Amino acid sequence: MGQKTNPFGFRLGTIKTWDSKWFAAKNYAKFLHEDLTIKRFLKRRLHQAGVSKIEIERAANKDKRAKINIYTSRPGLVIGRKGAEVESLKKELQRITDKEVILNITEIKRPEIDAQLVAENIALQLERRVSFRRAMKRNVSQALKFGAKGIKAMCSGRLAGAEMARTEWYREGRVPLQTIRADIDYGTTTAMTKYGVIGIKVWVFKGEIYQEAT
Repeated sequence: MGQKTNPFGFRLGTIKTWDSKWFAAKNYAKFLHEDLTIKRFLKRRLHQAGVSKIEIERAANKDKRAKINIYTSRPGLVIGRKGAEVESLKKELQRITDKEVILNITEIKRPEIDAQLVAENIALQLERRVSFRRAMKRNVSQALKFGAKGIKAMCSGRLAGAEMARTEWYREGRVPLQTIRADIDYGTTTAMTKYGVIGIKVWVFKGEIYQEAT
């Protein structure tokens, strides 16, 4: 059997870097749980805004401050009219974490080749009772059209309401998972369908990177 590993973890320190950037000698567990709480809250609060990634940075000498970078395909929904939505979001986060929060909103220019957003799009279609084959094929062909070098989409569960759970996948182009310099974007989510939970995984190959991660 193949020994599967997470594409991000496999490339950490070479071409990928961490989503949480801080160091703690004493309060590691506290900061870790705080990070998880922030990410869960933001994902739930901004579920319609197409949030792909949330990065959290803390300065070594400033325990009471956290900088949060939100990568979204619909920044207008996050910012709101005249920045009203960002301000209310900041206040809610400060209430949860008891820290000063700095929010940075970054727009994702091509959501069609962002693995997390592709996975969430497939999940949304499955929840709306679209055929899983149609949903996967449409997103795979769209990603290639928008410049991906290769893409693989996988669905696992009671597909089309079948009695037995199974796994189906489609791949177009190259997806070299064992090449460390290959820029593989990876996304995973679950679709809550009438028949049960369906797991979705997406790998997008965007090309090769030859410089070190910063």
